[in-house]
Amino acid sequence: MADVIPKQTVAAESTFNRGRILVLVFGFLLVLGLLAVFSWQIYDSARGQVKSGQAPDFTLTLFEGGELTLSELQGQVVIVNFWASWCIPCRDEAPILERTWRRYRDQGVVFIGVAYLDAEKGSLAFLEEFDITYPNGPDLGTRIARNYRITGVPETFFIAKDGRVADLEIGPLTERRLVSAIETLLRGGLPESE
Repeated sequence: MADVIPKQTVAAESTFNRGRILVLVFGFLLVLGLLAVFSWQIYDSARGQVKSGQAPDFTLTLFEGGELTLSELQGQVVIVNFWASWCIPCRDEAPILERTWRRYRDQGVVFIGVAYLDAEKGSLAFLEEFDITYPNGPDLGTRIARNYRITGVPETFFIAKDGRVADLEIGPLTERRLVSAIETLLRGGLPESE
C-alpha cells in the first residue's frame, strides 16, 4: 500500500513555508530600510553645516509671544545663535551676545536666539539670568537645527543683508569676532573666520 500523506500535514507544511517566506521577506525589507536610513544619515552628516547660499528660512515661535520669520528680515544683518541653558560655553557667550545686540540693534542688525533641545523652564531661566532682550524661541522638533545642519551648541550663523549665509562660527563667540563680522556685513563685505 502506498504511503498516503494526510491532507492536514500538507496544509500545515504549506502554511509553515508561507510563514517562513513572509518572515524572510519582512526581515529583508527591514534590513533594507535600516540601510537606507543609515545611508541617509551618513550623507546628511557629510554635507556639514550650511556655510553659504541662501539661509534656510524658518518661523520661530518666540518665548515672549508672537513669531519671527527669517525671510522677513532681508535688508538687515541677522545673527542666528543656537544655544541651550545646559551648555557651559553658551553661558560664556551670552553676555557677549546681549552686549553686542544692544550696541547694534538700532543699526540694522537683528539677533535671533534658537534654543536647541532645551526645556522651556531652563531656557526662560537662562534668558532671565543673562537679561537677554533679543528675540529667542525654542526649536520645536529641532527642524531649524536640522535645516542648518548644526553639530552642537553654541553655533552662530552670520546672515548678510541679501539673506545669504555669510559665515558660521562653531563654538563660543568672542566679542572681537562678533563685532568684526557685524561691521563687515554692515559694509556689505564678507566676514573672515578666526
